[in-house]
Amino acid sequence: MFAPALSISRTPLVAVYGTLKRGLRNHHWLEGADFLGSDRLTSATLYDLGPFPGAKPEPSRGVEVEVFRVDARLLTSLDRLEDFRPRQPHAGLYHRAIHATTFGSAWLYLYNPEVAGCRAIRQGGWRP
Repeated sequence: MFAPALSISRTPLVAVYGTLKRGLRNHHWLEGADFLGSDRLTSATLYDLGPFPGAKPEPSRGVEVEVFRVDARLLTSLDRLEDFRPRQPHAGLYHRAIHATTFGSAWLYLYNPEVAGCRAIRQGGWRP
């Protein structure tokens, strides 16, 4: 169920928490997406990896995300940016999973490598 067309049929929403947010360096990858609004997820913890953050599926007090409606083309582009590998989801830099937002279920990119020694962000957001 990781192919973009099948993924979009499950949910056309993506929640972003790092360089893809509005005003940050990779936001142009979301050109053409509809911004739905901001939310706080308690189902993920962010880790400061230096030039970008990574999320792990660990409880938090609410990390800041922005939610966008995307199409299969945009999701394919995001998968490339995040090094998501549909046939081997845990082999790339990120995999994606559905998390609940106030706008509905949304894909969230989760960081695959270990985060030992990285600062955890359990509330609020990542700042470059």
